[in-house]
Amino acid sequence: MTNSRYEVDSEYQIRNAAGNDYDGEQFDLADRQSLRRVAGLSTELQDVTEVEYRQLRLERVVLVGVWTSGTAADADASLRELAALAETAGSEVLEGVTQRRDLPDPATYIGSGKAKELRDIVAETGADTVICDGELTPAQLIHLEDVVKVKVVDRTALILDIFAQHAKSKEGKAQVALAQMQYMLPRLRGWGQSLSRQMGGGGTAGGGGIATRGPGETKIELDRRRIREKMAKMRREIADLGKGRDAKRHERRRNAVPSVAIAGYTNAGKSSLLNRITGAGVLVEDALFATLDPTVRRTETAGGRGYTVADTVGFVRHLPHLLVEAFRSTLEEVIEADLILHVVDISDPDPEGQLAAVREVLQEIGAADVPEIVVFNKADAADPDTVARLRRREPHSVLVSARTGEGIEGLLAAIEADLPRPEFEVDAVIPYGRGDLLSRIHEHGELLSETHLETGTRVLARVDAQLHAAMGEFLN
Repeated sequence: MTNSRYEVDSEYQIRNAAGNDYDGEQFDLADRQSLRRVAGLSTELQDVTEVEYRQLRLERVVLVGVWTSGTAADADASLRELAALAETAGSEVLEGVTQRRDLPDPATYIGSGKAKELRDIVAETGADTVICDGELTPAQLIHLEDVVKVKVVDRTALILDIFAQHAKSKEGKAQVALAQMQYMLPRLRGWGQSLSRQMGGGGTAGGGGIATRGPGETKIELDRRRIREKMAKMRREIADLGKGRDAKRHERRRNAVPSVAIAGYTNAGKSSLLNRITGAGVLVEDALFATLDPTVRRTETAGGRGYTVADTVGFVRHLPHLLVEAFRSTLEEVIEADLILHVVDISDPDPEGQLAAVREVLQEIGAADVPEIVVFNKADAADPDTVARLRRREPHSVLVSARTGEGIEGLLAAIEADLPRPEFEVDAVIPYGRGDLLSRIHEHGELLSETHLETGTRVLARVDAQLHAAMGEFLN
């Protein structure tokens, strides 16, 4: 018996999104750029809403946004960011248009008249994809495609595609797969045989026999159930993969090692800053979401006090909520941190927008109360007036250039000043035979002074409760 087109597509895509048989077919950027389609030859609509989300091969695209609030400059900045996302995914941006509306049209996102104008722009430019600067409902996606006659992709699907390209670790791939399944579940669609019952029958003559009579289950219902089961399994896998990081975090807490998390807008220079502070050697690339997997490195203050620095996934405006949920285990590095370095690209046309977008996500994940140093990066490419304006707005900030090293010493001094200090100040003489205790003071405490005497080493230091108890007999 032959499978319907829906059944074949559905089987392929469900397996692909779940990271099973097709997990190896993650396309790199160079491969995506090499897949070119001759514009104007295809006369059949490739409807991505037939089934769930599938991997995109974006080429020649037209961008469209709905401007509901803010200024025209804000709308343009959002569309510029969408263009950068589209280019990161491997496409060529041909045109970008926005429409002023109180709310997106519930049927076609931009309204039926504007949708026809968009169809003319698509035909004129020879584009094969339209990307909308917002998350479209399944109905909006279907209706807009019916009008423009090319594939329509929303902002969420675009970001998911970029994440799928850049996820390298097992945990990163699992988090992306979970987000993809969450996105595609309400977008399942079928027709024909896919709407028939998988079991059921009228009576003994016409039915399939025992255990086959009854209302049955449609193919699309079966697919939805399978996806929900795979999502539950993926959540368990992500939880198991996060246990190792939880154990390391608990060990750092037990040893009173302060933690610093680097958070900020994508491509603001977080990885470059981590490399500059710790010499981590992580990937640095002028691209959005170049690194997704968290990197934790240990370093020391000028006074010799150890602390960890963690690089995290970058944020953007309107970061899809399902991605925040999927990457929550990764973002816990920010939630559990003692200090956040909030990195902002001060050379960006809209640094205030970056600040607001990142703080919105920090609020969403429950990290709004963590102490913060605003790090204005890329000082070597910044406008002096912009620098002066933002330094007045953010008094607790540091101006640096991770590329040249400018301002890094000031940043390190600010980190040392803002790290939580041990609660007990002690004056003790440590016998020379207790070098282990002295080593713990150097590693986990804050050494204020050290003097070598005949009977031992006199130290003035700040230590935590555990170390204070261990030093009890030597305290003055």
